[in-house]
Amino acid sequence: MRMGKGKYEGIQACADEKGIIAAAAMDQRGSLRKAIAKAKGGDVSDGELTEFKMAVTKILTPYASAILLDPEFGLPALKLRAPGTGVLLAYEKSGYDTSGKGRLPDLLPEWSVRRLVEVGANAIKILLYYNPFDEGKINAVKHAFIERVGAECAALDVPFFLEPLAYDDSVGDEKSLEFARVKPKYVAKYMEEFSKDRYGVDVLKVELPINLAYTQGTSAFKGEAAYTRAEAIQHLKATAQAAGKPFIYLSAGVSDAVFRESLELAIEADVPFSGVLCGRATWQEGIPVYATQGVQALEEWLSERGVRNIQLLNEVLAKGAKPWWTHYGSLEAVRG
Repeated sequence: MRMGKGKYEGIQACADEKGIIAAAAMDQRGSLRKAIAKAKGGDVSDGELTEFKMAVTKILTPYASAILLDPEFGLPALKLRAPGTGVLLAYEKSGYDTSGKGRLPDLLPEWSVRRLVEVGANAIKILLYYNPFDEGKINAVKHAFIERVGAECAALDVPFFLEPLAYDDSVGDEKSLEFARVKPKYVAKYMEEFSKDRYGVDVLKVELPINLAYTQGTSAFKGEAAYTRAEAIQHLKATAQAAGKPFIYLSAGVSDAVFRESLELAIEADVPFSGVLCGRATWQEGIPVYATQGVQALEEWLSERGVRNIQLLNEVLAKGAKPWWTHYGSLEAVRG
């Protein structure tokens, strides 16, 4: 399956020389504001969000293949990224519509794929809350939404990275034992669905289908089991087999150590994931440093602990991540 020159070059710009996407995520908006405000004990300005993003981008991009930012607060950080660092820009509004059922998404009204490319995007990213077993009319809206974004990216020959996040309000909180038990099925379903050509997705940015806190035989295990270690490996295999597109893993807010251990399991399962788009696992412990001591202290923390986190993550990727073109057989098979 050959792809357009723009899509090919855009994905390559976000990958390293081996075709592994080792990207840092810094597109958090509402959640970042709340986290800083909680640590600070007061309001957080737009300028502070931008300042935080600039510090993370400046210190961590020398160790990342790409950086994911938002156009609302992240654009000033682009000029601070390391040379050769790819750029992904978020196109969706932060959060979701809370006025009705279904966690419906929306786009940033002042932006388009064309405008995001004009300010430096090599690729476009959309986050979508998705329950494959939700009401048909809710998922019809979401499917059409992704089709429109996919068509917009295709028209401009720009890579489309889709980040589905599984949820089910009838099961409970996504961090609960109950949800951990059903999560593998939900992740497999959305990987299968959004691999369909009709959506125009080029890379899936997906959750690990397991929660290590409920996985026996892991260091993060809390005592209540959703699956054994062997069962977790089977879930990793099964969800990977559902993917018809290259996929990378997101950290979903777990600690850097837990994320690395999860990736080690994926490597043991011989899952052909093509890297990561890792945010909070790398830099979240720097939030209280910034909130209480300021940006210089944050940069010092990032230069030590943040860099170490990303270096350790890169060491794990070197053990088993596969080039993004693996799904297509070879680099020549996709070169436009």
